[in-house]
Amino acid sequence: MSLLTFKQGIHPDYRKELTNSEPLKEAIRPKEVVIPLQQHIGAPLNPIVEKGDHVDMGQKIGDTDSFVAAPVHASVTGIVKDIKKVQTASGDKTLSVIIEADEEDKLADDIKKAGNLEDLSADEIRNIIREAGIAGMGGAMFPTHVKLSVPDDKEVDYFVLNGAECEPYLTVDHRMMVERPEDIVYGMKVMMKAVDVDKGFIGIEENKANAIKAMKEAVKGETGIEVKVFETKYPQGGEKMMIKAALDREVPAGGLPLDVGVVVNNVTTAVAVADAIKTGMPLIKRTVTVTGSAIENPQNFICRIGTRIEELIEQAGGIKGKAGKIVVGGPMTGNAQHNTKTPIVKGSSGILLLPPAEVNKFDPKPCIRCARCVDVCPMSLVPVKLSNFAEHSMYDRMEDFSIENCIKCGSCSYICPSNRPLLQNIEIGQAELAAEKRKEE
Repeated sequence: MSLLTFKQGIHPDYRKELTNSEPLKEAIRPKEVVIPLQQHIGAPLNPIVEKGDHVDMGQKIGDTDSFVAAPVHASVTGIVKDIKKVQTASGDKTLSVIIEADEEDKLADDIKKAGNLEDLSADEIRNIIREAGIAGMGGAMFPTHVKLSVPDDKEVDYFVLNGAECEPYLTVDHRMMVERPEDIVYGMKVMMKAVDVDKGFIGIEENKANAIKAMKEAVKGETGIEVKVFETKYPQGGEKMMIKAALDREVPAGGLPLDVGVVVNNVTTAVAVADAIKTGMPLIKRTVTVTGSAIENPQNFICRIGTRIEELIEQAGGIKGKAGKIVVGGPMTGNAQHNTKTPIVKGSSGILLLPPAEVNKFDPKPCIRCARCVDVCPMSLVPVKLSNFAEHSMYDRMEDFSIENCIKCGSCSYICPSNRPLLQNIEIGQAELAAEKRKEE
């Protein structure tokens, strides 16, 4: 069987064997949760509770009138201990609701199942998803109801459910496909109805044989839904890469999948959608891989949103020896942490602990002009030039070389023999360029 793939890319050490056979395990309920009011791309939320309020599990605690936003809910029953700014895994200080948990949880009174999918309109589906606070759980955290709101000037004819999980070490999407394949298909059908399409596929890399088998079994008898198998290569899970490899459609520079008639979502997001429709439960839990050579017992957890990462590390047996680096997310796109008190949010797919021997000693050397970063860039950019332009705030040159098209996969930094901070410089350049454009406007 020929495998679907894209040009360029890299083959890092995936290390998924640490957890890909570990079933999803319910984490111990925390005694206190820290729930940031910004867990999505879009407008920040306003708290709709006050210090001292008693809240029930699933109760909405933060919202806004903005369309591009996803509300947040209490993940435990308890007392609002404080509302203050807390540092999150991204490094930002975000207004957060801190809840001290009661001994037992009580479900919020307004939580109820939505009814039969056949009876729900597209608008009703989008509203249910919005009120459930669902944002992309593959890491992007884009509000799902916004993705499913197709503008009048766009036509969509294909739906893609992304199960590639190409980031090294992470295995929660893999386990979700093995353990909850029927719910993934159900959630996919919900989202397909919301965008009015009747064709779609679930994309999975070949290194997940049992997930491929489970999903193929789950789509049997389903009209218009199939499983497509992709080569194991990073960043195969990038939506632009997957669309090109499977459909031979090229998302234009600066464009979105909508521009080529496609909507893309993640398999774990599909399960959250299924739960919202079937039970009315908002997004208050997520799956997290705790892994790496510096953790005693690598695990895949289901934990409450707002759980501090130190609690999951402890439940995975604690740090083995000494940790040289702790990353929330994966090694390619995650964020290194300077403490372990940051909370799990909707986009936190993993906690990676690496010993000092495995941590790259950041000692950049002069560029040797080998062009390996160009060879591996999945967007056919010139990372070394973008990095240089960004270092010198050369905004026009950054635009000339399409810096906005960088998907921030980190392949360039990974492959660079001189340890140049290519991705870091490009990210700074993107932010500076965006700020400069805002000034001009």
